[in-house]
Amino acid sequence: MKKNGNVAAVVRQLAEPLAERLGYDLWDVEFVKEGADYCLRITIDSPQGITIDDCERMHLAIDPVLDEADPIEGSYRLEVSSPGVERELKTPRHMAACEGWTVEVRLYAPADGSKCHIGELLPVGEDGAVRIRLPDGRERSFPRGAVASLRTHYDFDD
Repeated sequence: MKKNGNVAAVVRQLAEPLAERLGYDLWDVEFVKEGADYCLRITIDSPQGITIDDCERMHLAIDPVLDEADPIEGSYRLEVSSPGVERELKTPRHMAACEGWTVEVRLYAPADGSKCHIGELLPVGEDGAVRIRLPDGRERSFPRGAVASLRTHYDFDD
């Protein structure tokens, strides 16, 4: 396999069918530099949630596949994890999976005097806009290009 191009995309192609066979949803694949090291982070989910045993099963299953395909030059650390309670929503599929959840929308520039808006995630607008229902019942829509980050929000004080 070629060792150029988008490592995360190549690993996603290798990991997705494997995750499905094990009963998991492949939530995300990232290949990032952290300090002096590289990390390949595979994030899995399931309707029942993910345990440390699930992460270990996926790690043991993907490790030999990665060794054989050898899509990454040099050394790296392999991590398999769950998306967690406060998960980043990067794709339309992520947003659809979390409709109805409380989310935090962080904007590049303030809207209504704030860069941060918290509310219930509504279906994505036809134009791809992120839509939420604020606690007071009003609906807000933010163009996708204005959104710096979108993640589920959990109030740990409850």
